[in-house]
Amino acid sequence: MNGKNAQLQQRKNAALPRGTGNLCQWYVERAENATLWDIEGRQWTDFAGGIAVLNTGHRHPRIEKAVAEQLAKFTHTAFQVTPYESYVALAERINARVPVVGTAKTAFFSTGAEAVENAVKIARAATRRHGIITFGNAFHGRTFMTMAMTGKVAPYKRDFGPMPASVWHARYPNALQGISIEDALSSLQDLFTQDIAPQDVAAIVLEPVQGEGGFHVAPVEFFNRLRALADQHGILLIADEVQSGFARTGKLFAMEHYPVKVDLITMAKSLAGGMPLSAVAGRAEVMDAPGPGGLGGTYAGNPLAIAAAHAVLDVIDEEQLCQRAVQLGEQLTGFLHHASEKYAAITDVRALGSMIAVEFTEAALATAIQQEAMEQGLLLLTCGPKGNVIRFLYPLTIPQAQFDQALEILAQVMETCVANPQVGTVSA
Repeated sequence: MNGKNAQLQQRKNAALPRGTGNLCQWYVERAENATLWDIEGRQWTDFAGGIAVLNTGHRHPRIEKAVAEQLAKFTHTAFQVTPYESYVALAERINARVPVVGTAKTAFFSTGAEAVENAVKIARAATRRHGIITFGNAFHGRTFMTMAMTGKVAPYKRDFGPMPASVWHARYPNALQGISIEDALSSLQDLFTQDIAPQDVAAIVLEPVQGEGGFHVAPVEFFNRLRALADQHGILLIADEVQSGFARTGKLFAMEHYPVKVDLITMAKSLAGGMPLSAVAGRAEVMDAPGPGGLGGTYAGNPLAIAAAHAVLDVIDEEQLCQRAVQLGEQLTGFLHHASEKYAAITDVRALGSMIAVEFTEAALATAIQQEAMEQGLLLLTCGPKGNVIRFLYPLTIPQAQFDQALEILAQVMETCVANPQVGTVSA
């Protein structure tokens, strides 16, 4: 094998299990804002953002400075052993802004799955109930509890044996698939009739915008009626904002687009600009349900990640990234709607701020566009239960000229791939 990337790929295949798959066959050497460079000097515009982790871009100077300053002080003590002020201050900042009912409290962890698991623990402690209801095509993580909550078998659950009990799946409203709001609510009633009594349900957990499921946005009416249903039965409502949080949708949290509030919110990914940090925030009386020592973790709320998160919140406010998400989102959705008029192979365009997806008739076409875009210097991700959706997760700090150039590449790639009979689609 020739070339540095090829050699590293050979080493990777020999050293790592096949379960740790990779999209790219090239290896990153450095990154800045919305640009990646590989070990052979080629560059890409990053529309993947580390899977929604880099809303503030790669190596934002404000975040680098904050981490460096903390690095000079201490890197780890374990908050539950020797606490530090920055953790408390970040919780105060989150509490002031998180859209939950009443006074809020926040606890920090390391990963999104860890946040979701702890939200379940908190909900069960607060309600003294066991049941958890999630939705089809949801993604909540790769630990056993979050795999059980995830509404997709391959590759997340397949081969891993029985899932934890007391998890049930309702239908998520999806007009493209013919699932109405009434259908989704009826599926919940079916669960209450056939599988678990509502008085045994601790929480209903859903993504306001499904991530891996294809960027489907929960309708406002659905959330309103879900809130009423939860209140009727004393069930907690939990929003999983691991992917949708921190300015991606044009608001700090996607739940700010809805008139109702939830009881708990999970967050991670862009919270700390690339550092591993997650959180659960929620109603104070609910968050206080677990006893002392019931929440925590050795690395939970690592001081370097906490410092980065403080800087992320500063950058979002000072650079007006919520407004920037709306502006970039309007430009991209306009481009995609125009493309949908040109190509019958585009079946839907979905967007909330800069959380945007375009769905194609076939997964082969989405994959072809993804691969050709990579050849042209643009990194894209697919998603959806059939793999026929391309999602856009560019840094909100991307320079306008680079964003414009990326759309030019996308236009050329779509023209090439949609017109190619080998992918099984034809131009309108």
